[in-house]
Parts: sequence; C-alpha cells; structure tokens
Amino acid sequence: MDPKLISGTVEMMILQVLMGEAAYGYKITQEVLEKSKGAFQLKEGSLYPALHRMEEEGMLTAYWVETESGRRRKYYRITPAGREALAEKRADWKGFCASVNEVLGGGSYAVA
Repeated sequence: MDPKLISGTVEMMILQVLMGEAAYGYKITQEVLEKSKGAFQLKEGSLYPALHRMEEEGMLTAYWVETESGRRRKYYRITPAGREALAEKRADWKGFCASVNEVLGGGSYAVA
C-alpha cells in the first residue's frame, strides 16, 4: 500500500487503538497491524513523532510502567480531547472516502 495514503491516517488509527485501553508503542503497532490484516505496519519514524505530538496537543497522556524484567515502558492513554479529535477525524475520513468513491464510480467502492 502507498505510504503516502497511510501518513494522513496515523493519528486516527492510534487514537482508535487507544479507545480500547492504554498501550505502549509496540503494542499499538501490533494492534494496527492485526486489525488491518497486515496492511498497515507503523514504523517507529512515524509512530513515535505522532505519539509525542498528540501528547503535546493533549490528545494523549503518558505514564511509565516497570515490567517484571525491569524494563520501563511508556504507556499512552487517550484523553477526552483525544476522543473528540477521533470523532472529528472519523467524520472527516468518512466524508473524504465518500467523495473519492463518487469520483471512482459510486457504489462499487462503497465504504461501510
């Protein structure tokens, strides 16, 4: 899949994953990979800058957890502002897809 198509949806996918529960970076990438049936593999170069930007913008909060092995993992949790941003991004995405689908020929490419 064309990486340029993915770049505009990274934040939306991260927020959607975090709607379920707080998660650390690797877990987020695995959830996106699994839910997309292997279509989207978030790279560190796009994941972590997005997470940090979203934290700065108040969409996420972060906290550290020490694992049994002594490693520390940074977990991210969606905030109310993040939930609101996700709702807006989803509405924008649905409108975008509907418009592109119309250009491509309407119903044959319909998005659920």
